[in-house]
Amino acid sequence: MKVLITGISGALARRVASYLALDGQTVLGLDHRPWPDAPANITLFEADLRKRPAEDVFRLHRPDAVIHMGTVTHLNARTEERYRINLHGTRAVFEHGERYGVKQTIFIGRHTVYGAAPDAPLYHTENDPPLAASTYPALSDLVAADLFAGSALWKMPEMCTAVLRMVYVLGPSQRGTLASYLSGPFVPTVLGFDPLFQFMHEEDAARAIVLALKAKLRGIYNVAGPQPVPISVLARVIGKGTLPLPEPLFHLALGKFGLPWLPRGAENHVKYPVVIDGSRFDEETGFEPQWSEKTTMEGFRWSG
Repeated sequence: MKVLITGISGALARRVASYLALDGQTVLGLDHRPWPDAPANITLFEADLRKRPAEDVFRLHRPDAVIHMGTVTHLNARTEERYRINLHGTRAVFEHGERYGVKQTIFIGRHTVYGAAPDAPLYHTENDPPLAASTYPALSDLVAADLFAGSALWKMPEMCTAVLRMVYVLGPSQRGTLASYLSGPFVPTVLGFDPLFQFMHEEDAARAIVLALKAKLRGIYNVAGPQPVPISVLARVIGKGTLPLPEPLFHLALGKFGLPWLPRGAENHVKYPVVIDGSRFDEETGFEPQWSEKTTMEGFRWSG
């Protein structure tokens, strides 16, 4: 199978590419960022997803499957640029796929699209709507991309489409949204709140994506890992202390004193849990995390 991975220079995407190449698949990578030490058996193309050279990769190489990992968060781009990359880039991937005969597309999304709120269910299923845009504007572009990818299920029925809403990823790369939040000397929290955080090891996340490809999943799937843990436990196990701040001061302190910067609206995600039920994905792929919550946290601590 010829598999094209968009955003291949990202830490998780590199692991997925390596797994597929070791499995004997033909792996193509598309990213505007370089991957200088990429394995020789992975073919790379440096291009912007929204530009003609990216379409040429689809037209000339005709991949059988696409794993779309070329989205960005507030950590990597400003609001206007995020919309262009996340929404317009996702649209381009699906349109190119339809035009040039891609049989299978997997969109890698995030579990945070469900949104954090005091009245939200403890465990979100795939039937719950993504409501994060209403409480956390910085996620609105990712919600829009997720919804567009989901619309391909009925707009492009000849293409086998899967939307994977994955929990936070932690691992030796020290990359990702949760890793950035945990990067300072203290983990900032909102005074009086200790929400559950759900995450998985990046090796397990990469394996889950490969399993989704092999199972030819069609539909929307939550991809969870081991059991979630309170943020206070996560901070303690990785060797950090928490810094509880009164809510009016929380956003004012972020980005100062070595604390991470978070956009407006992040308070809800530090107050209330976003926990997903991944049982449907597990049943259809046979996925079982090899790293527990404890070994994932300990591995993250000692790789830092």
